[in-house]
Amino acid sequence: MSSTMDSDPLLALRHAIKTKSPITYVANSEPTTSLLAASHIVLSPTLSLPKSTTTRYSKPGTSASSPSDFFTLEAVYLAWLLRDAPVAEYMKQARDNGLAVGFVSVTERKSIVEWLEGKVNDLKRIVPLAAAESTTPPGTPTHPGAATMPLITPKRTAHTADTTTTPSKRRYVADQQDVEVVKRIKQNEVELRDRNTVLRGTKPNNFSALRATYSERLKKLKETKPGATPVSAPTAGLPMQSRKAKNLYPIIMISSSPTALITMHNVKRFLQESLFESSSAARERAAAAGNSRAEDVIHIDRRRVPPSSSSQPTSTSRGDIQRYFVVDSTDALQKFGADAWERVVCVMTTGQAWQFRPYRWSEPRALFHHVKGVYVSWANDPPNTKIKDWNVTELKIDPHRRHIDKSVVAHFWQLIDDWTIANKPWLIKS
Repeated sequence: MSSTMDSDPLLALRHAIKTKSPITYVANSEPTTSLLAASHIVLSPTLSLPKSTTTRYSKPGTSASSPSDFFTLEAVYLAWLLRDAPVAEYMKQARDNGLAVGFVSVTERKSIVEWLEGKVNDLKRIVPLAAAESTTPPGTPTHPGAATMPLITPKRTAHTADTTTTPSKRRYVADQQDVEVVKRIKQNEVELRDRNTVLRGTKPNNFSALRATYSERLKKLKETKPGATPVSAPTAGLPMQSRKAKNLYPIIMISSSPTALITMHNVKRFLQESLFESSSAARERAAAAGNSRAEDVIHIDRRRVPPSSSSQPTSTSRGDIQRYFVVDSTDALQKFGADAWERVVCVMTTGQAWQFRPYRWSEPRALFHHVKGVYVSWANDPPNTKIKDWNVTELKIDPHRRHIDKSVVAHFWQLIDDWTIANKPWLIKS
């Protein structure tokens, strides 16, 4: 039994594991702690085997007729060493140890570990020693587990030459139960997708018309003489350009603080109807109408008066309707796309710096360098020293006199128009 154990890697590894003998590595006759750098695995003081030694543990789906159809000693040992590792970690460690292919699969790991630890005595894919010797093709070791043993070939004589025959290859017959298990596993498989497979898509697209258009233009470009006017590349048509411009509505951001004078409950009535209503009163009015929660995005339609007209529009000087959107959070702002901050023209603040933490520019001075800043407060409030360096304009609302709300709102829109024309004129509807 001892000689068989020493000559068979699987039995030697199983014995070392069951007896809890220390298993070490050797590289160029020097001890090492890295399995990747090691050339041999030391299973006992008297037995050291190359880690590439093939074992009698056959790979699934193979005929078990050549050494490449069997797992190496390193693969079997690594499956036991990482027996408790999660799937992703096990596969990563296998690759890191040079086993990008040829490692024991996750579905097979449990069964070989149980056999190595002696919990089971038989494993279907471990070829018996006698069978391994009978199925070994000519020119290979006596059995897959004896890769390091010299091959002893009987001397041929005239008497025995005619009686020596090559054993026939054993045909692999799949176990029906295993076939059913594999079918169930494949049904539950999830195909992993990366950025390349996602970009391919599933819909067949035919770009031959586009290719023909550009090939014709490229041909004309090559034929154009020096100094002649070059042929311009195809551009988006006027309907597409006008549709893009029409959708670029300016955005106003307000504070989400419940103590703010202007909230999502009263902002529409204030900016569109020029009438201030307290946030609590507006909330109660909306609740009575069945709207308990304020919308996260509110649109405001405002009629812009042409610059040449007087401050009060007449029947002949009524301007176009300009639409604005109002939001009070960056979550709502993300609904407008990746370039939403390019459309923000105004931020209304209560003077609290925490409002700007999730913004694109969290520092107030940087923020109000890119957008118009408006500080909203009561007309009788004392000056706020926090905002003196913020580059904001104060908008004061009278607590009692509602008849002056129109002039306050008109002043606000004048600030927005002047700033937008100077900094983001493409957002102004012409």
